[in-house]
Amino acid sequence: MLTHRFDDAFALAARLHRSHQRKVSNVPYLSHLMAVSALVLENGGDEDQAIAGLLHDAVEDQGGQATADLIRAAFGDRVADIVLACSDAVDQSSVPWQARKDGYLASLATKGEDALLVTSCDKLHNATTIYVDLLACGPAVFDRFTTGRDGTLWYYRALADRLCALRPGPLSDRIAEVVARIEARA
Repeated sequence: MLTHRFDDAFALAARLHRSHQRKVSNVPYLSHLMAVSALVLENGGDEDQAIAGLLHDAVEDQGGQATADLIRAAFGDRVADIVLACSDAVDQSSVPWQARKDGYLASLATKGEDALLVTSCDKLHNATTIYVDLLACGPAVFDRFTTGRDGTLWYYRALADRLCALRPGPLSDRIAEVVARIEARA
């Protein structure tokens, strides 16, 4: 059962991301956070993991360490640790994209089950959104991303491969399937 803690986390996620939209769209960013949290719950996650799903981008997108400290104070060590494990950098401005992604991919092997579940749900939703947008917009969808088509394809293939190796099962299989669809269309 979800408690008031989940309500509080939803309110915090809405407050932190209220003015954000998905890449080059009019879709509120909060929809992604809700989808990730829903996927966590649908794949056996508990309330702490679902809260981390709502807040998984808060540290890297909305305040760095100060936001991590706020999450820790409000929701406890486990939630804060999951959120930090799902962040590719607390301060993204200091690390170039490729180095951040290489580091994140390498770090997956050291992450616990909590973080791997939330990460898997995040990457599944991101990949699904890319695929749906690719069907609707064609290859121009890749113009939304810093590294374009090649960097995006590389990153999602690497994620799918790593997650399938580290966390085999239906969720990782779904990620690999969606990534294969993206590759076939791209």
